[in-house]
Amino acid sequence: MVNSGDTAYVLISSALVLLMTPGLAFFYGGMVRRKNFLSVLMQCFILLCVLTLQWVIIGYSLAFAPDAGYGLIGGLDFIGLAGVGGEPNPIYAATIPHTAFMVFQAMFAVITPALIVGAFAERIKFGSFLVFMLLWSTLIYDPVCHWVWGSGGWLKGLGALDFAGGTVVHINAGIAALVMALMIGRREGYQDRPFAPNNLPLTLLGTALLWFGWFGFNSGSALAANGAAANAFVVTNIAAAAAGAMWALIEWRHNGAPTLLGAATGAVGGLVAITPACGFVGPLAAIVIGGVVSVIGYVAVAVVKPRLKYDDALDVFGIHGMGGIWGALATGLFASAAVGGADGLFSGNPRQFGIQALSVLVTVVYSLAGTVLLYRVVDWAWGMRVDQQSELMGLDISQHKEIGYTVLE
Repeated sequence: MVNSGDTAYVLISSALVLLMTPGLAFFYGGMVRRKNFLSVLMQCFILLCVLTLQWVIIGYSLAFAPDAGYGLIGGLDFIGLAGVGGEPNPIYAATIPHTAFMVFQAMFAVITPALIVGAFAERIKFGSFLVFMLLWSTLIYDPVCHWVWGSGGWLKGLGALDFAGGTVVHINAGIAALVMALMIGRREGYQDRPFAPNNLPLTLLGTALLWFGWFGFNSGSALAANGAAANAFVVTNIAAAAAGAMWALIEWRHNGAPTLLGAATGAVGGLVAITPACGFVGPLAAIVIGGVVSVIGYVAVAVVKPRLKYDDALDVFGIHGMGGIWGALATGLFASAAVGGADGLFSGNPRQFGIQALSVLVTVVYSLAGTVLLYRVVDWAWGMRVDQQSELMGLDISQHKEIGYTVLE
């Protein structure tokens, strides 16, 4: 039976998660160069449009319809939202309309590919970007979503714990981002000079919108206004705070000064890491998860990336990929049945850690292989990277014929 309180909570959470995509646009947009500011905003915003349509037409069915075989993909029962109405689907949530569950999940399906934008910022053709993202959402995101959350999904059947998207969202997008950064190549002049952010206040605004929206992302994944939602809300805030503070401390020690960009990056990393665990761990574990993710992320971004010289422009892999991996594994370490789900290694259940490690491994392999294949297909058909002149001019002008900043004489 539909519960009005639960329904209202999930619908509000859906709106909060929707806000995360434009929040991400500002977070990323403030970090690129001025001539590419609008291109990043446009890439994030257009995904909100086209992937909503993809989700309605086929994506939701592939992810959440009854399994079509072997736990790998959903069937076509919900194509065009057939059979998705005002009555609950008790397989997923017994107290909210099926449409409410569908639209909540739609927001996840939008922001996950949008995360990848930061990896190839400032150098991708807009048309090729659209084709790639539609294919990636359909062939990579939807199947992984079904594995972990869908009815009959094989990782779900094994008992993998992912409360709000460590594997489905962050590892999936983070690995794809690394592949894209490697395959599309470094930006012109990347090794010759630093690329300073054009507007750090906008990046902080984006961080604030992401943090705000993340309460819907994590707490809303309880799919009810209950104790699990409250716990997810609390530990989400704790982990973000711990990670932001830890990153600032690391920078202070390592570079002699804490930076706004570093603290914001750390906070986002904490939000990433707590996402799979937020329904299964308590406050003290959240502090550890948030603190450790900043150490991992800082090493990935400030040490490993410069040495390997790959151009993940906005550190999607270092924050979302590595943060998601740590979060999924940390769930297997710190999960407590007293909070929700199952016990993890530190509560006497080593099997759960093994299941978490397997879910990480298969997500990494599938996202990596699938992204490589899709990149090669789209690059062969249309070309992925803009020409040198267009890149030097900036994508705002070369791809969209407009500019983000107008200086009045």
